[in-house]
Amino acid sequence: MFGISPFARLGLAIALMVVTPFGAGAQDAFKDFKQIESTPKMPKLNAFIAPGTAPEAAKLRDVAMEAKLTVDGTPVEDGLSWYVFSPIAGTDGKLPLIASAKGGPAAFQLAPGDYFVNVSFGRAGVTKKLTVPADGQVDKQVMVLDAGGLLLNAVSGTDSRIRPDQLSFSIYSSEVRDDGERGLVVADVSPNTVVRLNAGTYHIVSEYGSVNAVIRADIQVEAGKLTEATIQHRAAQITFKLVSEAGGEAIADTAWSILTAAGDSVGESVSAFPTMVLAEGEYSAVARNKDKIYQRDFKVVAGRNTDVEVLMKDQQPQQPESAARTVQQVPAGTPPPPGVQPAPETPLPSYEQLVPQGGDGASLD
Repeated sequence: MFGISPFARLGLAIALMVVTPFGAGAQDAFKDFKQIESTPKMPKLNAFIAPGTAPEAAKLRDVAMEAKLTVDGTPVEDGLSWYVFSPIAGTDGKLPLIASAKGGPAAFQLAPGDYFVNVSFGRAGVTKKLTVPADGQVDKQVMVLDAGGLLLNAVSGTDSRIRPDQLSFSIYSSEVRDDGERGLVVADVSPNTVVRLNAGTYHIVSEYGSVNAVIRADIQVEAGKLTEATIQHRAAQITFKLVSEAGGEAIADTAWSILTAAGDSVGESVSAFPTMVLAEGEYSAVARNKDKIYQRDFKVVAGRNTDVEVLMKDQQPQQPESAARTVQQVPAGTPPPPGVQPAPETPLPSYEQLVPQGGDGASLD
């Protein structure tokens, strides 16, 4: 968990936290970046139907509403979505939508009665019950979102910049469900995009490329603050070429397979210049061209983008036919097959041949 610590680490992930407080005018920090505006499912509310109408002859009351990120914060001036529902479900089981508005503070004219009011700020939201009296003063409704912002980015190695189109983030809840999975909050978030979230800890999955460069980290979002996190990937971008000589032209119509040191396939391509983002480690590049296979082992170093050339002289050796032959032992005294002359037998040495030169014929013991 990050807390207010400037750094946090989970496995190989490193996230640098820069927290910007939302004081007077600090809400402009949200306006400087692309934002995710889609509204999440409203808590404890079903999907709404077309707006209803107030009862006839009902005296409408003016109800003012505003929302804050924190109890002590200033009202949010933009980016809010307001929805007012009747608490009585319709015949279809849905709560009728009475009124809605977008922007900052809102004002509604409502008949006396009970309502559900929901306000959302990006992926953050809160719902409360509202009772509009028939007489007397109607207090301004202040909704506390208890929300902040999260802005994600990543580097490769120590500080190698990654192209935005090669990065993607998914945000999950920190709690693990009974089925072992986490609830998805928002998927495919681009870098430098502010995501408005309720305060809490979130599980971030960062994908660099589309092969195996994936990093996970837990990041805490604080209410009223913009949290910036830069995740460190241990990966690099590798381009492969099959060449007849070092530095030569890449040979077309080549099929590629990239294997880990354990022999597992992590990527395939049919191209003269395939490019893949691979996690740090040791691999083998296997190139197939015109029924011939070439192979080269290589190592990926985090943040070091490079070319890997496979030379056509690095052809995989073929197993010779003689290697498959098995020598069988023939029992002594077995006659040879028809048409095969038996090998001449070597006579046993004589006693004189066994006696050492210059010996006296004594025992050999």
